[in-house]
Amino acid sequence: MRLPFRILEPAFFAGLADDPLLLVQVRPLGRSLLFDCGQINHLAKRVLRSIDALFISHAHMDHFMGMDTFTRHILVSPRTIDIFGPPGIAARLANKLAGYDWNLREDFWCSFRVHEVHPHRLRIFQLVGAEGFACRPQGEEDRCDLDIYANRYLKVAADAGDHKIPVLFFRITEKAAFALDENKMAAAGLAPGDWLKTLKTLFFRGTLAGAPISVLQQRGAAVEEAIRPDAAALYATIRRNDSPASLGYFTDLDFSDENRAKLRRLLHAVSLLVGECAYLRRDKERARASRHLCTEDINSLLDDLRPAYFMPMHLSKSNLGHSQQLYDEIEPPPGTTLLRLPKRITPRPLLPDELPPSARGRFR
Repeated sequence: MRLPFRILEPAFFAGLADDPLLLVQVRPLGRSLLFDCGQINHLAKRVLRSIDALFISHAHMDHFMGMDTFTRHILVSPRTIDIFGPPGIAARLANKLAGYDWNLREDFWCSFRVHEVHPHRLRIFQLVGAEGFACRPQGEEDRCDLDIYANRYLKVAADAGDHKIPVLFFRITEKAAFALDENKMAAAGLAPGDWLKTLKTLFFRGTLAGAPISVLQQRGAAVEEAIRPDAAALYATIRRNDSPASLGYFTDLDFSDENRAKLRRLLHAVSLLVGECAYLRRDKERARASRHLCTEDINSLLDDLRPAYFMPMHLSKSNLGHSQQLYDEIEPPPGTTLLRLPKRITPRPLLPDELPPSARGRFR
């Protein structure tokens, strides 16, 4: 099965009951984004070094404890990694890293630029490795919409739900592709030619608006050059209306009307939805008490959101022996395909009698 992504390559580095760990590779850049950071010891160092930005839903251990391992592996990389999280995440990261001695620090060590996501602004902090990761405020940026991060190939939007604390959920959307509709071109009397290469170049440079462009205009049986004063307006009339592929990620949310409304606003009709389903239908009251979701809640949300694909994750370990029942109880609406995870991907701990003889010393 091929998911409908042109630029993104999502990889879920966890099993159904492991700590959530979504890596999104950006193919043209050869770089990655990481969503949540629980146990990550099983990720290769080169995977961790490919990450440009981390998006932390909240600071519970199973979503944040891997920052120690991440720091350990990228420590001597002379670059700045962006981190996005709920209010207070900068102080929590600073307190975590303050538990170590940094007396041997070097000037070329990595830094973290932490963006705390508030309803109408981003508060920014810098934690510089050469300074022992002391947390220093860097100002604020206004938020006019839900977008918090972008590069030339994608954008990430976020909103906050309630889990007795603010918890972020995310939508990653590919930037629109350059695509032309031949029928629209014919209706506009435009003939193909090298001017289309110029239009494509302007599109990828982001310089369409206000740029004049010479086109080939069909005049009866003849074709002649004509100048259009605004390449952006021209492209709008002849582009193919494809919806960019998108990926939604949510976890640890109460099943409340307010959370449902926020999820609907941000995650409706995503291509792939990765979402928490901690409990079975029989454990609905446990889900309510702990502000998590059960299979009944997921079915209601899927009716609201209508993704093309849905992958449940973050099953409570108390239900680990009932994963098939979880899949049986999820009833996706028409047009939504259910994806399945193995129970675990992370290795289980070793027992003493499983160690090789050379690693088992005998003490007298």
